[in-house]
Amino acid sequence: MRNISLKADTLIGSEIIKLGNEINQKIKEGQSIYNLTIGDFNPQLFPIPSLLKEHIVAAYQNNQTNYPPPDGIPELKKAVKAFLLKNEGIAFADDELMIASGGRPIIYAIYEAIVDPNDKVLYPIPSWNNNHYCHLSDAQRIEVETTAEEGFMPSAKSLAPYLKDVVLLALCSPLNPTGTTFRRAELEKICDLVIEENKRRAGKSKPLYVLFDQMYWMLMADGIEHFNPLSIRPEMKPYTLFVDGISKSFAATGVRVGWGMGPAEVIGKMKSIIGHIGAWAPKAEQVATAHFLNDEVGVNTFLNELKLKINSRFDKLYTGIEAMRAEGFPIQIIKPEGAIYLSVQISILGKKDKQGKLIESTAAITQFLLEEAQLAIVPFTAFGCAAGTDWYRISIGTLNEADIPDLLLKLRQALSELT
Repeated sequence: MRNISLKADTLIGSEIIKLGNEINQKIKEGQSIYNLTIGDFNPQLFPIPSLLKEHIVAAYQNNQTNYPPPDGIPELKKAVKAFLLKNEGIAFADDELMIASGGRPIIYAIYEAIVDPNDKVLYPIPSWNNNHYCHLSDAQRIEVETTAEEGFMPSAKSLAPYLKDVVLLALCSPLNPTGTTFRRAELEKICDLVIEENKRRAGKSKPLYVLFDQMYWMLMADGIEHFNPLSIRPEMKPYTLFVDGISKSFAATGVRVGWGMGPAEVIGKMKSIIGHIGAWAPKAEQVATAHFLNDEVGVNTFLNELKLKINSRFDKLYTGIEAMRAEGFPIQIIKPEGAIYLSVQISILGKKDKQGKLIESTAAITQFLLEEAQLAIVPFTAFGCAAGTDWYRISIGTLNEADIPDLLLKLRQALSELT
């Protein structure tokens, strides 16, 4: 006999948060661990823009503490629209844009506005949280496995067989957990498939929508360009729902300001959903974000500095791990393309540690890295991949750059003791 709903009883909490909390507890108990699990920033290493902070403080001093409009204050919506038009070349009307408390409520609202019970949702794996949003919306999951050779990005060919059966295709670029991105040609092919499928449906059934999570689009690695469906195929506008905001691009994960864009009919329903659950962004933070986005020099200065810090960490980790691979260590890494993540494969299944214990599962790899290298990273099983994967996400937002040589040394020593 259950005392709670079936949905609540079968809901799985965030595996990443659970792992991160367990590691943080070990650190509090005095253990020395490099905790690179949570996709967050250490604000001591990556503070929010000083100008944004000043605007937040000023907004509170000016008593901007009452309810904001459920879909966002007009000043912020205007600033976001101007920012997107200037930097991505995509235009939206007021009724095609909404503000919320970060990206998560917007993703939830997209699912709730589009997906009926037993509707099918398609997404690639590894993928962040789509399995949980499917559970919350009673959707049927269709998961398409990707490969390291593809940079873990889905191809049009892999998605094509399923598009006629689904109402929502969930995509993300730069991708959490891999830090890889869509190339223009492949995204064009996917968009063309979506356009053709919607022509086939032609009002006879619910459209095929694309959830496009681009929360990391301003954090591209050197030489990598971001593409979105609308900028390369304007015909995608009636079918594309964007997820965006300041959480990652301005190291402002705790400030909780995000925005969603899409067709007015869907955005209107999403506004109602957000209004009912009260997941609007705090008013003072909205006022401050509007001021900050309008400061082109301040935004660009901060982004340049942030990307320098991120890319420096990327380069040092990539170079160090590539050197280990070249020496024959069972490890490989994908060259960083964006976001704050690196994808690393640690191929030690079937090996024995220095105590002679056989490493025979993903969990055993994770435990080995924690105990022998003091390294906590997230296995791709937390992103939908099957047990037995040896691919991991490294998140660099909490990594002190000065610690990288010691981190690599400990990893090298741990791997060298395997037999």
